[in-house]
Formats: sequence, C-alpha cells, structure tokens
Amino acid sequence: MRICHIDAFSGLAGDMLVASLTDAGANRETITRALESFAIGASISWERVHRRGVSALKFRVAVNEPPKHRHLSGILKLINATDLPDAVKSKSERVFRVLGEAEAAIHGIDIEKVHFHEVGAVDSICDIVGVCLALHLLGIEALHCSPINVGSGTVNTEHGVLPVPAPATALLLKNKPIYARGPALELTTPTAAAVVAALATGFGAMPPMRIQSIGYGAGDCDFKEHANVVRVLIGETSGAAETTTVSVIEANIDDASPQLIGYATERLFEAGALDAIVIPAQMKKGRPGVLLQVIAAPEKREELAAILFRETTTLGVRFHTAERRVQAREWIEVETPHGKLRVKAGENGFAPEYDDARKLAAESGLPLKQILAEAAHAYLKQK
Repeated sequence: MRICHIDAFSGLAGDMLVASLTDAGANRETITRALESFAIGASISWERVHRRGVSALKFRVAVNEPPKHRHLSGILKLINATDLPDAVKSKSERVFRVLGEAEAAIHGIDIEKVHFHEVGAVDSICDIVGVCLALHLLGIEALHCSPINVGSGTVNTEHGVLPVPAPATALLLKNKPIYARGPALELTTPTAAAVVAALATGFGAMPPMRIQSIGYGAGDCDFKEHANVVRVLIGETSGAAETTTVSVIEANIDDASPQLIGYATERLFEAGALDAIVIPAQMKKGRPGVLLQVIAAPEKREELAAILFRETTTLGVRFHTAERRVQAREWIEVETPHGKLRVKAGENGFAPEYDDARKLAAESGLPLKQILAEAAHAYLKQK
C-alpha cells in the first residue's frame, strides 16, 4: 500500500500541506492549472525558501477579486463544475463537509447556514482541493499523521480573540493526539485540521514503511525555536516489525479490594487499553498494595485515566511515553474437533485466542489445556 505520513511538529496549515506534497513529487504544473481553472480569481505561485536551514517549498495563492463568504452548497457546486478526477472531488467534498459540521456545531446552526468565512475565501478552497489533488497525483492510498502541534496563546478571528486551538480546530481534532510547543500562536488551522480529520486513517508514530520521497512545505514565519515546515514521507508499507509510540498510565493503590482492581482492569480493556497489568507492591508504612499499569494509544490516554479515577481509589496517576515494537501478526481461524477458534500468528510464534478456547472448553466440558493443545495442533497442520 502506498502511504503518506505527515510530520506535524510545527503544526499544520493548508498551504504547507499542498507545498509539502508537491515537494515530494506531485506535479506542480497540474496543480497550478487545476486551481487557476476555478472561476474564483486565484493566481498560484511557488517559491523555494529556507526555514532554520531547511530547504522547503512555499505555496502562495494571490486573490484577484474581493473575498466572498460562501455556503457549503456553493463551494461544492464550484468543485463539481471542474474536470477534476471524481476521487479528488469526493475527497474535497468530504473535507468541506467535516469542516462545515464543526463550524455548525460551534455556532449552533444548521450546516447550510454556515458562512465559510476564511474557508470560503479563494486561498482556502485552493488549499483543500490542492491537497486532495496532490494526494491523488501521488497515488496515496492511506494518509497517516503524527501527533499535532497546535500552538498556544490566542488567535484573532472574525468573532474576536479566541484561545488556541481555535474552537473549530479543537473540535476537529477531538480524540486525536495533540500538544503545544514553540511560540505562543496558532500553529494548526481549521482548514488543515479538517483535512486530517476527514482523510487520515491513523495518528501517532510513523508506521512501518519504505520511504520513496520526502517533501517539505514552508509556513509564513521563520521561527527561532524550530523549522516552520510540514514534512511528508511518501512510500510503501513494509513487513518490518512495527514500532509505535504509546502512553503508559500508572497508579499506586493500597486501599482497594482485589475485586475493585479486577473490575477496573476489565473496564480498561473494554475501553481500548492495549494492555493492563497489576504488580504486587510494598507501599509506605508496610502496607501491601499494587501498581496498576496501563499501556494505551496516545489518543486514549485521558479516557483511560478517567476510568482509573472512577473505578479505583487512586487520587493520582502518572503518565509517560514509551516506544513499543510489535511484530506483524494476523488472525487465522482453525477447526478443532470441538469447534472453530482463532489463533494469533506472527513471524516467530503463535498463540490460540484465550477467550475462544475458554468458550469451547466450557461448552465441551473438556480441560482448557486440551483445547489449547488441539488448537495448536490444528494451526500447525493447517500451516
């Protein structure tokens, strides 16, 4: 599969995404012709610039007519009137609908009554359509994004001064991994947030891939703290061992019954914890206790921490980030004399699924160890 991974260490903006994808190989002339063919008075230019020593491409849109406030239906009519590929039109429409839904929710109005303000301006239409066209030209089948630096401080909008991330940006990035670092200003725009919210299939550490091209898209400012660029890595998925960044959540507990700990662990798994373990510990004043440790995807951190507070007696939890390396694996269904069950198989081993084996053992009245042995035999025979 051909994938694109976005490094959003300096935030995300629509023009930076267009530039980075073009720098990575999307045809510049094709994008220019397509965007200037819109009846919106756009004039496209490109410039090679440097941001803290990094060579990057700058994408600029000059507006030859006064900006107009447009409704969603008007923007979609503009897009559908072009000769763009259907896939580009479909993705562009998806991004605008996601953005429109966020704006409507923020203002408490119907989506068709949303005035797209800056999004309806020429440069924003070019940003969204430009990204979708560039992805199409590069043959991208899956879009992936790192945790996103949203910036901090405040931003001036048509509704006055608002905190960063702006309300629409915050809503669009709900349940996505975000953080704030660098200068106190807006680093991620609603337009770019809508692009990744609508099109990205995963967020987090870079997935296993063979890099084939790299592109850098420049922002307007040249910060002292870091290079103000978005980087994209284009390539093919690989069979390499998966390396991911995870959040580790820990709590020391010495005043809860084993039943509470067991129940909390079940709730954590139901909510999406990758793993949860209970380690005996000797607490202060000689009290026996446990260390409850949870491994989770970064975007699940707050949800799982809330479960720890709600279901245990802890008054505090600790967070830290760790790297997890996982072998490629797959589920294979095997047939045993007592029914079907799943086996999780990797390059260097396999294991029958415990819940499936437990169910068959209960239904058949046979020992669990016999079911597990028969499942292993069936897998090896099938393999």
